[in-house]
Amino acid sequence: MDDDELIAAVARGDDTALRQLFLRHAPWLAARLRAVLPAADVEDVLQETFLAVWRGAAGCRGEAVGGWIWGIGRRQAALWLRRRGRVELLPLIDGGAWTEGEELSADPADLVAARSELADALGALGPAGSPQRETWRLMYVEDRTVAEVAELTGVPAGTVKSRAHHARRLLRAALGLGGATADGGR
Repeated sequence: MDDDELIAAVARGDDTALRQLFLRHAPWLAARLRAVLPAADVEDVLQETFLAVWRGAAGCRGEAVGGWIWGIGRRQAALWLRRRGRVELLPLIDGGAWTEGEELSADPADLVAARSELADALGALGPAGSPQRETWRLMYVEDRTVAEVAELTGVPAGTVKSRAHHARRLLRAALGLGGATADGGR
């Protein structure tokens, strides 16, 4: 089964499909989570992520499943760190700064590669402060709602949603996860 068929089966309550989805996506998700979490927390966040996938599978519409799962995993990682009072470990991705002394990966080479890959991908969103990059920063780094981003940026909620969608497509393409081309599919 492809990812879309698995998500549809999970939405119908098929736990075997969830196991297949986990086996397919957990390895790369764990690798990405290791770049932002202490190694001891990765397994717990993976479990929280796939529990959220189980609960929210019916809401996955027209998105690349891997990108959708990564979005859930990123939010679960942020929640995990906040609940444990470890916000100092949340990377300041957009500025390229990371907390000194953080223990985010067992292998420093993996951490450097992940940071470099993300920094390169962020270039696809334009310069710091550009509308798409700012929308991405507010929604996905600061974890703000569409309404909050609309208020902060002074644009309608629909514009925020459009910018966020376009930013996700550009990042997926820049990270080689499929979706749009680096020029937005133009």
